[in-house]
Amino acid sequence: MADLPNKARVVIIGGGVIGCSVAYHLTKKGWNDVVLLERKQLTSGTTWHAAGLIAQLRATANMTKLAKYSQELYGELEAETGVATGFKRNGSITVALTEERKEEIYRQAAMARAFGVEVHEISNERVAELYPHLNVEDVKGAVHLPLDGQGDPANIALALAKGARQRGGIVKERTKVTNIVRQGRKVTGVDWASDDGSESGHIECDMIVNCAGMWGHEVGRMSNTNVPLHACEHFYIVTESIDGLTQLPVLRVPDECAYYKEDAGKILLGAFEPNAKPWAMKGIPDTFEFDQLPEDFDHFEPILEAACERMPMLAEAGIHTFFNGPESFTPDDAYHLGLAPEMDNVWVAAGFNSIGIQSAGGAGHALAEWMDSGEKPFDLGDVDISRMQPFQGNKQYLFERSKETLGLLYADHFPFRQKATARGVRRTPFHHHLKENGGVFGEIAGWERANWFAREGQTPEYEYSWKRQNFFDNVAEEHNAIRTNVGMYDMSSFGKIRVEGPDACAFMNYIGGGQYDVPVGKIVYTQFLNSRAGIEADVTVTRMSETAYLVVTPAATRLADETWMRRNQGNFDVVITDVTAGEGVLAVMGPNARKLLQMVSPNDFSNEVNPFGTAQEIELGMGLARVHRVTYVGELGWEIYVSSDMAGHAFEVLHEAGQDLGLKLCGMHMMDTCRIEKGFRHFGHDITAEDHVLEAGLGFAVKTDKPDFIGRDAVLRKKEEGLKNRLLQFKLTDAEPLLYHNEPVIRDGEIVGYLCSGSYGHHLGAAVGLGYVPCEGETAAEVLASTYEIDVMGTRVKAEASLKPMYDPKSERVKV
Repeated sequence: MADLPNKARVVIIGGGVIGCSVAYHLTKKGWNDVVLLERKQLTSGTTWHAAGLIAQLRATANMTKLAKYSQELYGELEAETGVATGFKRNGSITVALTEERKEEIYRQAAMARAFGVEVHEISNERVAELYPHLNVEDVKGAVHLPLDGQGDPANIALALAKGARQRGGIVKERTKVTNIVRQGRKVTGVDWASDDGSESGHIECDMIVNCAGMWGHEVGRMSNTNVPLHACEHFYIVTESIDGLTQLPVLRVPDECAYYKEDAGKILLGAFEPNAKPWAMKGIPDTFEFDQLPEDFDHFEPILEAACERMPMLAEAGIHTFFNGPESFTPDDAYHLGLAPEMDNVWVAAGFNSIGIQSAGGAGHALAEWMDSGEKPFDLGDVDISRMQPFQGNKQYLFERSKETLGLLYADHFPFRQKATARGVRRTPFHHHLKENGGVFGEIAGWERANWFAREGQTPEYEYSWKRQNFFDNVAEEHNAIRTNVGMYDMSSFGKIRVEGPDACAFMNYIGGGQYDVPVGKIVYTQFLNSRAGIEADVTVTRMSETAYLVVTPAATRLADETWMRRNQGNFDVVITDVTAGEGVLAVMGPNARKLLQMVSPNDFSNEVNPFGTAQEIELGMGLARVHRVTYVGELGWEIYVSSDMAGHAFEVLHEAGQDLGLKLCGMHMMDTCRIEKGFRHFGHDITAEDHVLEAGLGFAVKTDKPDFIGRDAVLRKKEEGLKNRLLQFKLTDAEPLLYHNEPVIRDGEIVGYLCSGSYGHHLGAAVGLGYVPCEGETAAEVLASTYEIDVMGTRVKAEASLKPMYDPKSERVKV
């Protein structure tokens, strides 16, 4: 084709709203050699049949920022391109039919205020005024976001495509990418063929972007990248025209799995049903274009029956369209964005879980910023493709998980809610021992982890609530055992990355903020920083030998942290190896931890031989192990690393010996309640890629006397400029309310931020949270002199604030 170049800076694969947005934003950045290839016509996959709901509020501040950007963009596109986007701010209403849902939406409303989104809790009378056709008799609560909106999905995409073309981008339809040519960790170009097979060619390129939507998994395979997503059937109906129907807000009734949109005098009723129907297990037909899937009225009927009760006029309205179309869903209901871990020039923007229209503007903007500068514009951890584990690309796994993820959009979003499908894939060496002893498991990154332990006679299952859940007292007992006696829990899921080679010390000193030229056996708590001194990883590093280190990472970020190390390896002569599965890890923590270890090992665990922050090889029972004296719960303790073949023996020896001491098996929920009392940061919540290491209160872990490490200049600049934010610990003065995260922080009567994490401090006797507070030009004493409150579901609760940990501020307990 004469209008396709032989070479481009970037080839974007897929012409739905996401691909068009990426093209638009790259050309806006001044990239003029941008080529977008669409296999059929623009929007012909999923975009054309999207409902076009455009909400502002998302689960995190940054995702909300991107959603708000999408709205602003769509409002301006028509003037720029001449293509009508149909965007209007008609507002949205969400109603709750249960007290639990009411608490959820009221907590979301409080979060919205912290994120700067206008929101109002409204009465049933006000709901009826805004939506006069609705049956509100059993409505328990409602929230109204007046600036939410809706738009025409296809025209939004076409407007973005036109904007890209106007700035020199090439958007080519009916041109399929048939092959992606690779050399090592880089793509060198793409082969293409016209839809009718009459022409073909090759485009050499510097990078590609996978915006292939429900084909994203397949295109990922072509480019040697893992893009876990699966198509599901998504149902809605459109009524005949209804006399007198005027503009209405978007309405969501999540307890009935339903949403309603008025458009041109008709009502669109859509569903996110609890048990979804995955589609195209054997692949999407090559001819798919603007296609509908077979009707399944029986599947949709329960939704429609409830809707006719909720909105009686629907029972009288004729159905104009019964629609079933596919959309792609990811294992965790968050979309995929960013640089694929397996390759150095393959970018991804796919898997938008039915919120592609409201996400497209912001996602395209963020990805273009990232591609242009080489660095994330802000924390994108929620959607960064590197959070996905390799096994999650398994087709059977995706088929099973996708049955659930569609419905989770409107399910109760209870704290600690666990996925029910596609479980049991990754088990630690201690799994059966923990299960036999009452372990109740959660899942993270595919790992089954004991989160709490049921008592004898107690059903070992979650009973979800926004109030104290059925495990609250169990965790309190586990917490108490760690604080007053001894507890043991499984940490095998944490990532273990071995860095080995002649340049190992130099490499570690370049990639991390700490000092790693330490004696063999020394453990260094540290962060990997980016050029802005934001925190890319929060890890411990143990020197294993003169030429080898073990980096221990959170389970969920193991791949991301390994990828960061590889991308910054440069010419350092090191080998980086994931060794997570090779060792099981048991943490033995509490004032009697030393006593327990002395009962099962002849080795010396005294401060003289094994002080805090050191590791040693030991005999354990009849086997061997390595112990690391560190803690994430703020007590004396050791992490015990044992090869997987001897893990079962190690557990049995420790558990049996511990019976005489009252050893208690503990779970991950206990670890979180203990760490928050100690003010220990949680990566992904309290510390992220956009949180400066000094503002996070972790300056002690950064050694600026080293000549060169990533982020050093930004650390020194911040020391000169002063802090703009400080991370504070808060404890509610009322023992009853619970904190989770994102609750607004109120300083002297004004909202100044929100909690980045929250849990219950069983020893401190109240809920505890961590959150950043602006402090530019202020001393620490001035920050602490203010009065603080936390907004819990619309109620302001007084809170004590501290810069030092409220539990054991001098860390005396860990060093005894």
